[in-house]
Amino acid sequence: MGSASSPLPKEVESSEKWRDANSSRQAKWWYSTFHTVTAMIGAGVLSLPYAMAYLGWGPGTMVLVLSWCMTLHTMWQMIQLHECVPGTRFDRYIDLGRHAFGPKLGPWIVLPQQLIVQVGCDIVYMVTGGKCLKKFSEMACTNCTPIRQSYWILIFGSLHFFLSQLPNFNSVAGVSLAAAVMSLSYSTIAWAGCLSHGQIDNVSYAYKSTSSADYMFRVFNALGQISFAFAGHAVVLEIQATIPSTPDKPSKKPMWKGAVCSYFINAICYFPVAMIGYWAFGQDVDDNVLMALQRPPWLIAAANLMVVVHVIGSYQVYAMPVFDILERMIMKKLNFPPGLVLRLVVRSAYVAFTLFVGVTFPFFGDLLGFFGGFGFAPTSYFLPSVMWLVIKKPKRFGTNWFINWACILVGLFIMLASTIGGFRNIVTDASTYSFYT
Repeated sequence: MGSASSPLPKEVESSEKWRDANSSRQAKWWYSTFHTVTAMIGAGVLSLPYAMAYLGWGPGTMVLVLSWCMTLHTMWQMIQLHECVPGTRFDRYIDLGRHAFGPKLGPWIVLPQQLIVQVGCDIVYMVTGGKCLKKFSEMACTNCTPIRQSYWILIFGSLHFFLSQLPNFNSVAGVSLAAAVMSLSYSTIAWAGCLSHGQIDNVSYAYKSTSSADYMFRVFNALGQISFAFAGHAVVLEIQATIPSTPDKPSKKPMWKGAVCSYFINAICYFPVAMIGYWAFGQDVDDNVLMALQRPPWLIAAANLMVVVHVIGSYQVYAMPVFDILERMIMKKLNFPPGLVLRLVVRSAYVAFTLFVGVTFPFFGDLLGFFGGFGFAPTSYFLPSVMWLVIKKPKRFGTNWFINWACILVGLFIMLASTIGGFRNIVTDASTYSFYT
């Protein structure tokens, strides 16, 4: 009798622990839509026409559609695995990794990928924020003396020395809604601006003329740029953790409803920007499509400012978990006392590091490709499928088994190809680039 009833106290204790750890499990399904849109739709959308320029109409459209379908499938898997053990909720990617791969191996598989996603995003956001500030200032003040791009990145980065000292960043629904509206707005301005701009003179959709080897690496990099655009998986479990759950009404139902809505918004942002941006500029499109648009000046200036506001918030969202990891590690390894001094040292050093890398290598498209392959392809394309095979153990050679292995193989190819392509392009572009201009 006693042994039969033993699981019940464990479940009650577990639910108490959830309540203590996160007292705000009151989110509705539409909150998950705001959060997922904010996490997923970022600066990467602006590089999609550039990726299309290397892939062409047919392959480019196919890769976009395939990525959308694959990542929606792997997000569904993450949502289902959130409560795959009765009475336990895996609130973080690393918690699910520990359950799937074991307490020792799990963190080594999951944590590096998450850190690459978070640090990579912050470096790209430094470059994006600086470039868009520069563009905004040039359009708002046509008579002003031009300032170097490096200085604009430094100006953008300096904001984060102050913002990063905030004790924590509780991303409430209002903040996420504002960021989601920003990303939706500048995506709409990007494709509507391209549509009103029309096709440039002598527009060409031919593949870019370059050596075979260079072209292959650029195609690999384009795959990474597309994978960078599907980045919400790194925080999907944390988002689901804010939704209440009972045996009768598990959190996976409202979370999936929110995820489907966010993917619908994703589609109406990504596909028009990619297609219309490529249609307007062809192979001559810039790696950030907003940079190529000039008219109407007030609208394009506003869009650039929207990007700046969006990436200020996004930088902090991705940086806060890294701050937490670094501070805990220093307290544990060096017995450093928690407090203002620790926060000041760790967070300032991190902001300085991402700022230095962003100023030194401001290659927006190459950085997207490199980090997209290295970090985003595993977390969004195939790690969920690997964990699904390990935890759920679907019937071998069944439909579910084949779909998961297809996701794993495609994801692995994208990861390897875009990492190699992005890194090679950074090296190539750096050799012809005048640093700190």
